[in-house]
Amino acid sequence: MLRGLVIVIMALDHVRDYFMIGSALDPAADPNVAAPLFFTRWITHFCAPVFVCLAGVSAGLMASRKTPRTLGWFLLTRGLWLVVIEWLVISTGFTFAPWGIQQIGGLVGVPMQVIWAIGASMLILAGAQFLGARVCLALGAVMVLAHNGLDAVWPMTDGPLDTAHPWWVALHAQMAIVAPPFFFALVYPVPPWAGVMLLGYGAAALFREPPARRDRRLLIGGVIATVAFIVVRFVGLYGDPNGWEGHTSVVGTAIDFFNVTKYPPSLLYLLMTLGPPAILLALADRLPAAISRVFIIYGRAPLAFYVVHFYVIHTLSILLGMVQGFSAAQFLTLSFFFPMGYGLPLPGVYIVWLLVVVSLYPWCRWVAAVKARRTDWWLSYL
Repeated sequence: MLRGLVIVIMALDHVRDYFMIGSALDPAADPNVAAPLFFTRWITHFCAPVFVCLAGVSAGLMASRKTPRTLGWFLLTRGLWLVVIEWLVISTGFTFAPWGIQQIGGLVGVPMQVIWAIGASMLILAGAQFLGARVCLALGAVMVLAHNGLDAVWPMTDGPLDTAHPWWVALHAQMAIVAPPFFFALVYPVPPWAGVMLLGYGAAALFREPPARRDRRLLIGGVIATVAFIVVRFVGLYGDPNGWEGHTSVVGTAIDFFNVTKYPPSLLYLLMTLGPPAILLALADRLPAAISRVFIIYGRAPLAFYVVHFYVIHTLSILLGMVQGFSAAQFLTLSFFFPMGYGLPLPGVYIVWLLVVVSLYPWCRWVAAVKARRTDWWLSYL
């Protein structure tokens, strides 16, 4: 249910990218942004951490019915599969150019985003799981807690198109690696995300406990993480390179306070985005069945939703662009390069989001039903 919920919320961010007027600008980067627009971006921050953590939990639950060797092989092959999906299928949905090709300085641009980060983290987990769940939990905790210690000494970059640094800088910062004829744009630095997946793997035993004990521990852990975020953020001594300050309005101060760093995910970002979902997990059994059933369908077909929703969103954006007087060719590129003057106001973005989510429900229900009634080995890769 939680996985389905976050993937539905994730679609909101992508619809905003493709449909909102001025979507090339990151709402979180503007201290004067309107609160509704900031919230539209902020709520989607929960998606990647929850999805990566639950991927680790799923692998940890598999460990009870697979040998380490079998599990390692599955994680290795599925991780590689996700990287291929990112480079060839999802990147094509971004641009509608073959394989997502974008010429950058005469080179073929290859975006490396969240599915790449999940796949690469699985490759790391494939080896780490041989060390045991407790060691993975400890390693994950160290990676999540300590990586912000590098902020003061790590080279600064100008984002995922920056080519002015050696490759190892990409371990802790967005940048690009040029390997002719390719231009790899690393949006998601992998090590912190691998730490989140290792944490999920190490915490999987929690989900084998009796429901009452499991929910109590999830609730306590979620409250501790949430309170820790508020306290550590307020003190401001560690945990995020982007500090906060008071503004003339309460809303402006709140926006600055909650504007923490996603690339790479800071300690405060992860406390903020993993604490409340843990609380929700503890209370999930109390949700009305009519609500939870819907999100369970999306949660049973997450990759099917993720891949197809980019093609649906991009197709709809082309249709809207043509209605607004632009040519279809102007939209065969990344959304950040869509023509000036195109787009909808925020209420229109929400309407399109609901349309996309509802239209993909039958597709997800069909995929979930196939996975439920068949045991073909390849279905575990979807």
